[in-house]
Amino acid sequence: MTQKVVVMTGASSGIGEVAADRLAAKGARIVFVARDRSRGQETLKHLQAIAPDAEHKAHYADLTRLAEMKRVATEIAESEPEIDILLNNAGALFNARKVTEDGLEMTFALNHMAYFVLTSLLRLRLAAGARIVSTASDAHKGAQLDFSDLQSERNYSGFGAYGRSKLCNILFTRELARHLKDAGVTANCLHPGFVATRFGDQSGGVMSLAVRAAKNFAITPEQGAQTIVYLASSPEVAEITGGYFYKCRQTTPTREAQNDDDARRLWEASARIAGIAA
Repeated sequence: MTQKVVVMTGASSGIGEVAADRLAAKGARIVFVARDRSRGQETLKHLQAIAPDAEHKAHYADLTRLAEMKRVATEIAESEPEIDILLNNAGALFNARKVTEDGLEMTFALNHMAYFVLTSLLRLRLAAGARIVSTASDAHKGAQLDFSDLQSERNYSGFGAYGRSKLCNILFTRELARHLKDAGVTANCLHPGFVATRFGDQSGGVMSLAVRAAKNFAITPEQGAQTIVYLASSPEVAEITGGYFYKCRQTTPTREAQNDDDARRLWEASARIAGIAA
């Protein structure tokens, strides 16, 4: 990973922070997107302490807003002529339904559209042999997409919307791998496990209390980050694409997550929402 450029979201806490630390320790230069400037500066100081010779860099954006997704992707593309690893890791769970200024349900916007927009706008900067790694989840099990209600206007539940967003991550990865099949770039996603991090603490209501209680039985962020680091750096997966991994092994997601027609429809719908050519 020496001198490899890693662009990532969700690097300022939890498994993303651990993954960034480990990749920096392997010699990578970390370029990350954060929402909170104070946390971003702390992350930057931490990375510089690990690898002081690498010119790590922080960008700031609200990844629930399409304009911000596009702005920060453009900033990164202008400052990074070549990207070796793109890690889509930012995400959240919201107990109550919230709508962004773009009219998107918040979970869908942050957990899926940010992956789609950043990846789409950074594709031309990906080096030969580059890897795209996206954090999905086994929370996709039981989820189905209703293309007439992608914004969860009917029968919203926080965990239901989260599960659908994780299904989106897997379908996105499958379709992305198809789009990149001749480009020498791989795309894979993963389930990190249920990890004791800040995740879910701000979801609100009973959901926050339930998540906090469940974390007594969760794995550590260090354990949760292992598969991210593996997919980003291991030579064993250099030629694998379109896969779903857990504990550093490829595994099989649900039937819904293997539906290539839905993967194509989601890609086209996402492109329309973002105003990006499919």
